[in-house]
Amino acid sequence: MSLALSPSSTPTLALIALAIEAAVGYPAPLYAAIGHPVTWIGAVIAALDRRLNHDVDSFARRKAAGVLALIAVLALTGGVALAIVLVLRAALPGAAALVAVAVVAASLPAQRSLDVHVRAVADGLDAGLDAGRRAVGMIVGRNTGVLDGAGVARAAIESLAENFSDGIVAPLFWTAVAGLPGGALYKAANTADSMIGHRTPRHEAFGWAAARFDDLVNLPASRLAALWLMAAALVVPGASAAGAWRAIRRDAGGHTSPNAGWPESAMAGALGFALAGPRVYGESLLDAAVMGDGRRDLGAADIRRALTLYRVALGIQAAVLAVVAVAIG
Repeated sequence: MSLALSPSSTPTLALIALAIEAAVGYPAPLYAAIGHPVTWIGAVIAALDRRLNHDVDSFARRKAAGVLALIAVLALTGGVALAIVLVLRAALPGAAALVAVAVVAASLPAQRSLDVHVRAVADGLDAGLDAGRRAVGMIVGRNTGVLDGAGVARAAIESLAENFSDGIVAPLFWTAVAGLPGGALYKAANTADSMIGHRTPRHEAFGWAAARFDDLVNLPASRLAALWLMAAALVVPGASAAGAWRAIRRDAGGHTSPNAGWPESAMAGALGFALAGPRVYGESLLDAAVMGDGRRDLGAADIRRALTLYRVALGIQAAVLAVVAVAIG
């Protein structure tokens, strides 16, 4: 079996992809020329939403249509990913095919862009509240117009913690488990949830399958993300691994999401913050639980502390993956 498909090579594939993404991200000229896999998957989901999700249909019929749409998206994404692997395997020798597949897989995690966007919020807050609101509006869906400076900082740190889990740890985990098809299937599921998995009148039925499936596939990554953040707290000055553990045990299960509470509570407990809590989406107030029992009056310096913890957690994750790759390979 080619290295590009061998189960023993998938951790190595994930590690190479992670290194490529850390070095160059997803280049802007490439995005301008061909878009991004998420935009391609999103276009398919939007088309299925228009075609299958009809207001006149019953709740049960729309729910069934959502199941069908999710299966179609996963089948198409997985099929394309497997075809890419097979084509590269046929065209290139083993090690070269592995690297070529890793270049494609590097489009799945978003560690570099997450760092850039969260850092921009800290820089924006330094320039003023309006700039901070504009920057955080690029990474959160809540109503940023009602946020004060502390609210902007909390939103950025919450997004950093949650996206560390579902934007980096999860696609890396599934790539390490099942290669490019595994990572691509996860990305399709996560994109479907972000587009149609909300409990709105239009998507409560149609997006049910996407939301539940995303909860399932994010379960291992959310726990791993909390573990990496807790481990990072052991070496980051001023952070507390014990505080992270206490916050996870006390608060993670109280989050509105079965997964987001794990990295958010770990981040909050490690740094002595109190994150989440009530927030506004559009005109609606979401009365959510608080993660952590520390300070809520946060600022740009606290965002940068969270970024430091995040970067160390990335390093720990890469080191563990390297050990797994060597052990299995």
